[in-house]
Amino acid sequence: MKNVKKKFNLKAFFRKNMVGWLIMIPSLALFIFFVWLPLCKNIILSFFNDYSFSEFVFLENYKAIFEDEAFLAALKNTFVYILWSIIIGYFAPILMGFLLNECIHAKGLFRVCLYIPCMISGIAVVFLFKNIYGSDSYSILNIIFNRKDDPLAWAGDPNWVIPLIVLAMTWKGAGGTALIYLSNFQQIDVSLYEASRIDGANSFQRLLKVTLPQMKNTLLTLFILQIISVFQVFYEPLVIGSKGGPGNSSMTLMLQAYLYAFQDLEYAKAAATSVFLALIILVFTLIYFALTKYLNKKESGK
Repeated sequence: MKNVKKKFNLKAFFRKNMVGWLIMIPSLALFIFFVWLPLCKNIILSFFNDYSFSEFVFLENYKAIFEDEAFLAALKNTFVYILWSIIIGYFAPILMGFLLNECIHAKGLFRVCLYIPCMISGIAVVFLFKNIYGSDSYSILNIIFNRKDDPLAWAGDPNWVIPLIVLAMTWKGAGGTALIYLSNFQQIDVSLYEASRIDGANSFQRLLKVTLPQMKNTLLTLFILQIISVFQVFYEPLVIGSKGGPGNSSMTLMLQAYLYAFQDLEYAKAAATSVFLALIILVFTLIYFALTKYLNKKESGK
């Protein structure tokens, strides 16, 4: 006997889920009002001359930002941020999680110590590192390197300001990521480690030959998320780099959009910059979803 398909009853569906819809309505209303309406208005603004929407200029604002040296510097710096975030911010949590997994005594204490920076306000961390990198004689780096008589402006060096900012970002967020890696380390079959120990492998060899191959899905996923997070860097160069300085050497796209709007009062250019940034993040987000879907399909096929 053939299965008879039931017709979809819209009225019954809403009656069944009425309580859920009533609970969601306030959140949906706030989300539409504070997120979707400003987002749509921002996209429309990027095609007009100013906030009054008096003249439609189509792509002139996008052309203007690509002719601006500050925007081009921010775009170039994005790739420098990505490079340093991979060198410092991507590999540091892996190593921290591995060392924590290898730890035998006081593992709980080390977990708490690693996670404490994640609980501190981001802006507080930025001001903390601004004092560490400061040009004053009493800044921490100048004291450590005995430069009290001839203090250096550590964050004032265009060649080092981005690595120093990435270091501050890594200190803030590496602990939470390290705990994610730790949970993955603990899911690996212990017999693999025992076999590698019998074969005489040391800790570093176990990391390369056993641990990392077993965690490739997590490593690829967090790699894409790491790149996405770089495009959202804002208050670190604003505070540590003193508005993206010196000489736009630490400028980011998000900070540049902020300066267009609240310093130069060029809201249309700020809207165009934010739309361009949103498109970049959307591309990497789609890559992330496609990668996640592929890895899940590959795992289920095993």
